[in-house]
Amino acid sequence: MIEVRPGGRRRIDRVLAPGYLRELGELPLSTLRERRDEAAQEETDLSYLRRLLHARIDIVRAEQQRRTGGGEAGSIVDQLATILADNAIGPATGSGRHQQLEPSRAGEHRRQAEALVGDTDLSDVGALSNDQLDSVLTTYGDEETSVSARRREVQGVMDTINAEIGTRYRTGTASVDDLLDTERRGPTPA
Repeated sequence: MIEVRPGGRRRIDRVLAPGYLRELGELPLSTLRERRDEAAQEETDLSYLRRLLHARIDIVRAEQQRRTGGGEAGSIVDQLATILADNAIGPATGSGRHQQLEPSRAGEHRRQAEALVGDTDLSDVGALSNDQLDSVLTTYGDEETSVSARRREVQGVMDTINAEIGTRYRTGTASVDDLLDTERRGPTPA
């Protein structure tokens, strides 16, 4: 489960901390953008973890379906490309946000997803008992629910910050010209 630790040093701890959204109207526009970008990176990482979990859930479900006679005979490995492609081309679910960022902690998330089932090896789901498959599916499902909930919370943070930035542009307290000037000058030296 994705836990948020008050006062923690991880990005998710900062982004979901109660003070992260306090007094947004008092913060400089550059700080708002930094916070929005930090939240966007966290949302990208959570989305990546969620996709990893969905793939594993699809594999387990395909094996369960194969066993009950509703799936193709043969090994799941032979069907892996089809199983994963069906998920990729299926109807979109979720926020529908376009992500321009790459996951920053892909390896960490992959290890987290693998650790969820302990010593259960999904490379040979056919060797798992029905009870083991049920257990693995429950574990992955619970984790996916947790990741999705945190992702929605992070998206709420992004929406709140974006609303403040939008308000500043609408009211004239921020301007596109200032933004372009800042981008032309580049980062301020430390």
